[in-house]
Formats: sequence, structure tokens, C-alpha cells
Amino acid sequence: MLPYTIYSPNSGITLCSWLSNNWNECKKKLNNHGALLFRGFNIEDVIAFREAVLSATPEILDYEEPSTPRTKVNDRVFTSTEYPADQRIPLHNEMSYRRTWPKYLWLWSQKAADSGGQTTLADYRKVLQRLSNKTREKFKSKGVLYERRYNTGFDLTWQQVFQTEERRIVEEKLRSESVDFEWLDEEQLITRQVVQGVMTHPYTGEESWFNQANLFHPSSLPEEVQLALETALGVGIFPRMAKYGDGTLISESTLIEIRAAIDAETVYPDWKNGDVAVVDNLAVAHGREPFSGARKVYVIMASPMHCNFSLPNEDMRCKHGTL
Repeated sequence: MLPYTIYSPNSGITLCSWLSNNWNECKKKLNNHGALLFRGFNIEDVIAFREAVLSATPEILDYEEPSTPRTKVNDRVFTSTEYPADQRIPLHNEMSYRRTWPKYLWLWSQKAADSGGQTTLADYRKVLQRLSNKTREKFKSKGVLYERRYNTGFDLTWQQVFQTEERRIVEEKLRSESVDFEWLDEEQLITRQVVQGVMTHPYTGEESWFNQANLFHPSSLPEEVQLALETALGVGIFPRMAKYGDGTLISESTLIEIRAAIDAETVYPDWKNGDVAVVDNLAVAHGREPFSGARKVYVIMASPMHCNFSLPNEDMRCKHGTL
């Protein structure tokens, strides 16, 4: 069952106090189900949401090197991705294009949309099993190369992503994270980073699909958008690109296979006002459906994990902080 729903035992209890006493049991359920939904608890505002999260997962993250626009509403509390309401956000593991990402993703629905707006979920352990042996092994052994081009006139700028106007600071950060980079001119920057394609869960030992190849690859864009970008930037040049870790191209047929496996495992749970969900980012991916009406969903990323992925064919080594 995805997500596993936990109802408030009485109307007077806060989620903060309940989690303080029950988080260990929740983690066991997370290892099994991959996502929990808390319904009927008393969450009055963003501060109460943050306090509830901290009671369970005290180490929360900033949204560093963002891939999408968000607004910070409190200390390390953000809006959900600010994409137009008529667009669908494909499923993905949060920040899996980086070497550091959250173990847990917390979401609070202050105001559910009038229609649509579900935070879609998919168990990526099951997605991995749906893929052919060839696809699984290529992503496991080669990993994924993420290429980003900044200041092309499309997508986020490097100033927005790295929160600075100084190239020197950007270069220092990229070197510290072993990210290859190249300046094309005074403003345009290319970064390239190879990270995992498949993850082994540190608690359960289960393997899971863990990447954003389906999202970063330009085939995720409508055909007219792809053509417009190539007209502006050049044939085969896009603000984002995903390849195998050795630099070879991911075939269109492989991406079709991946997206079909994700679609087959996708569920569409409806939000209710006041709902809180926690997602095991290593096991379950999330996305968003188009919606109408006001929708206010807030996000906290918690429990940082750090992975080193080496080519060729070396096992990924995971180190985790407070979980």
C-alpha cells in the first residue's frame, strides 16, 4: 500500500508529540511501504510543520544547487516546485543528480487543489524489477552523467543555483564536490557530474532505481520545446542532458522502457487539507499532477546522505548521517 496511512488517535494530539513517541515504529513502516501519510493531526502553520519534522528527523537540509524554482518560507522550509499548474512534473528521486541528497522528504498540504494536484508516488524498487536485465545492469555499472548548461537564456542561471555572483565561489564549490565544469564565456557555464543510477538501501539491502535520467533527458520535453531549444542553442544542445556515466547516449528505446516501468507503478493519492506525508527518497519517487485552484504544499528535506560513485564497475559506497 502506497502510501501507508496513519490516522490521528484523537483530535487534540499534535503530530510533533505523536512522532516524538512513535518515530521508530514509523521507520519500520517506511522501510516496508516507502511512504507514510499522516491524516487528522493538528498542523496549524509552517512552524508547527517544521517542529513536527524536527521531532523525527532533526537534521534538515537547505535546497542547494536547485534543479527547479522554489521559495523559502521558513528556515529550510520551502514551497513545492513552482511549475505552472497546467504542467505535470515527472516522477523523480529528490536531488539524486547530486552527491548529497535527503533520505527523507516531508510534505505538508496546507491547501489541497480544487482538482488534480496529486503528489504522485512510485515505488522505485518495483520499477527496477520491471526493467530488463540489460537496462538495470547498464545503469548500475555506468551510473548517470548529468550535464547542465547555465545562462543560455533558458532554465535557472548559475547565479540562482549557486546563490552568488562570483565565479570564484562557484568554482570552489564545484571542485569541492568533484564536479567537472567549463566556462564557455564570461556567463555561460557547463557542469558535468557522474552519480549513481541504482541504489542499495542502507537499512533493507534492497536495490532501487535512483536517478533523474527520465527527467533530465530532453525527450521528457514536448517535441515543439525540443525543436525550439535546438533552434536557439544548436542541434543536440540542451540546458540539461542525461547520459550514461561513461558519456555514451541513452537510447530512445531505453527511455521509453524506463518511463513505461515508472507509469506502471505510479499511484495518485489525493491530498486533504492538513495532510502530512514522509517519503523514503531512496525507495519511492514523487511527482505532481496538473491542477486547478489554489494549491499550497510545503516541503522539508531531511537526513542528508552522501555517496561516491566510481567507474568502472566499482560498488557505490554510501555514508549516512542522522536518520
